[in-house]
Amino acid sequence: MDERILKWLYDIKISIDEIDIYFINEEKDFFRYRNNIMLKRAIERNLEIIGEAINRIITRDEIYIEKISNAKSIIGLRNQVIHAYDNISDENIWSILINHLPKLKIEIENLIQHSK
Repeated sequence: MDERILKWLYDIKISIDEIDIYFINEEKDFFRYRNNIMLKRAIERNLEIIGEAINRIITRDEIYIEKISNAKSIIGLRNQVIHAYDNISDENIWSILINHLPKLKIEIENLIQHSK
């Protein structure tokens, strides 16, 4: 595996792990998330990093579009967070955290593991 791709996969893993750490001592609670501006911004920043890393990966090797579920949607989310910040839906971000991030975490960990 290309060393840069592996580095970006680790960037994604680190960002997902950081998001998980934000909830380590508490259950994930939408209302806590929605009312905590610092938590929201930290999560959004990590989602930006994830989207940018995936964009770099698929730009370098298009085969990863098939290996990372919803790669284009993740990049689209990154663009929305950065460029359309005033249209970000708390509900949408929360849905991504609960429904999509766990699957992405498994995929990324598997890609890293298979690179060894």
